Amino acid sequence: MSRQLLRQLLAMTFTLGSLGLTSMSFSSEVYPLEEWAKRPDVSNVLTSPSGNKLAALKIMTKDGNPILEVYDANDLSARPFRMDADPMEITGFRWVSNNQIAFFARQKVRDMIDTMNQGVYENEGGLLTLAKDRKKSTWKKIKSLGGIISSLPSKPNKILMYSFENEGSLYPTYFEFDLKRKTRKLITRESKKVSGISFDADGDPRWGSGRDSQSDEWLTYYRAKNSSDWSIINRRSQDSFEEWKLVGLDPANPQNLLVIAHNGNDKLGLWSFDPETKEFDELIYRRSDVDVNWVQTHSNRYTNDREVVSVSYYSGRDYKREFFDANEQAIYEQLLSLIPNADRLEIISRSKDGNTMVIFNRGPRDPGTYYLLKNGRLTVFGSVKPTFSSEHLADVKAISYQSRDGKKIRGFITVPNSKPPYPLVVMPHGGPFVGEKPSFDEWAQLLANRGYMVLQPQYRGSKDYGLEFYMAAFKEGGQGGYKMQDDKDDGALYLVEKGLVDPDKMMMFGWSYGGYAALAAASRTPQIYQCVVAGASVPDPNQQVNYYRFKMVGAQKEEQLSMWDESLSPIKEVKKVNIPMLVVHGDVDQRTPPKAARTYIKALKDNEKPHKTLWLEGADHFSNTLFYRHKLAFYGALTDYLENDCFSNSHTVASK
Repeated sequence: MSRQLLRQLLAMTFTLGSLGLTSMSFSSEVYPLEEWAKRPDVSNVLTSPSGNKLAALKIMTKDGNPILEVYDANDLSARPFRMDADPMEITGFRWVSNNQIAFFARQKVRDMIDTMNQGVYENEGGLLTLAKDRKKSTWKKIKSLGGIISSLPSKPNKILMYSFENEGSLYPTYFEFDLKRKTRKLITRESKKVSGISFDADGDPRWGSGRDSQSDEWLTYYRAKNSSDWSIINRRSQDSFEEWKLVGLDPANPQNLLVIAHNGNDKLGLWSFDPETKEFDELIYRRSDVDVNWVQTHSNRYTNDREVVSVSYYSGRDYKREFFDANEQAIYEQLLSLIPNADRLEIISRSKDGNTMVIFNRGPRDPGTYYLLKNGRLTVFGSVKPTFSSEHLADVKAISYQSRDGKKIRGFITVPNSKPPYPLVVMPHGGPFVGEKPSFDEWAQLLANRGYMVLQPQYRGSKDYGLEFYMAAFKEGGQGGYKMQDDKDDGALYLVEKGLVDPDKMMMFGWSYGGYAALAAASRTPQIYQCVVAGASVPDPNQQVNYYRFKMVGAQKEEQLSMWDESLSPIKEVKKVNIPMLVVHGDVDQRTPPKAARTYIKALKDNEKPHKTLWLEGADHFSNTLFYRHKLAFYGALTDYLENDCFSNSHTVASK
């Protein structure tokens, strides 16, 4: 970072108010569902290598697809160049030179899913070449473009890309693509032996992974610089639950590697690893309360590509970074002090000279805002939801409580801008074996905007809290519907005890595993909820795991089979259902195929259990397949169900 840039950042402390973003007193204006249902107004904002152009994806109408726009970064008021790849939907892009953009798109090619994890879309790729005369700008498809690995700063007009050459291939092929000649040079292919290959800044393969079926071990492969030979630097039993993730080169010792690993400890730490001795040299960072989350690389990929500058973790709901690079730390901390409602803040794009940046911030009171730093000025480029104001959104706070067996459980509450006691929505995350990183959660904020407190419990099995906490979900038999359910219910009861929640106005709503948890809650005794809403749920865990039962090995097999074969099965508990429910499912859901949901709904009818059903036509399991029409129907059904079926007598819930 130049001293000039740091001086500019320091000077902006007193000029940011001109952006019109100042602190406000909070209120509770209710936003219409139509605003919540809109997809991001702007996304994927990136500066060109020179810093003179700015590109972004924008959705021009409420039910439209993203359009690629390219701006003059020195005059954002000038009319941008626009490109639509219709009938494909552009999903992302990357600058590969000052006048060329590689973009990614998808196209719906079938109406029904083939099988689990094979959806209705296929992906495409293309290259846009910008001309001075906009009308002469052209784009062409790039054959089998799977993604861009690197713009290869040391090799002008070259990029490192990958593709899946054969339909249904599990292993990508890597090419060096010549942007001028439009030709490809083979670099390497992944295979069953070596996969998951990572590259250095020069585009050389440096490490990968594999499995030794004879010894039942996971392997980590390594290539020394300028070598073509893979060597095995780590072996890990496939039965081990400990993690070992190679994440980069050690900036303090470039001959060493950075590894996130347990190394015999409960919590993940960051280690320096010597590939010659195949031993850990030094523990760089580890905590006693939470896992190390990941590492971050330098904000300037042109001059410091893939250089690790910090390690991150979560403290409560706060995102924390420990820096190894003083200049990067100075930039980051200064931006945190400048940007309103700064929370999950990152430099997502930076020019080659370092003086132009795109900064993205997202947090409970900011759905996502893009800033351009150029010529000493910090400007708001756009917002994910431009009609929302921070004053009408809700704070998110971290809590902890004890489950009934004494285990410490963390959670996050989204707190409405009104007074308690609140009606409560318990909203468990999917997975279940993932870590939740609360920032701006659209579902939680929508509900809080209507007067509901939302609890997101980090039940046993959640990642980020150590090995023992994660394994407690299945090590002594699957706890789905049992102790994992206790963790959720005990969080609700804790909030009642604290006077924050009305005990007669509580429900559970979740998606995927969260939907499974909602179905499990519906048959619990004693019952603490008034209703449940189950989205993309798993009514029959055994049927679900049968899709991949015979593909798993080692620890993963023990995790999944112990969890699902021994956990509660909602399809077997239908007769015990004792509260009403709303079941929501996409009719082309590839992760939790609709067959099981249809069987469960029929069982509800046969047993005369009160329920409503919403099928989302053309919706898959994942949020990026929920279009405006899906979200509007879903949000309408959800809020109507809570207000008129579940909490119909609630005076604290705002009207739609």
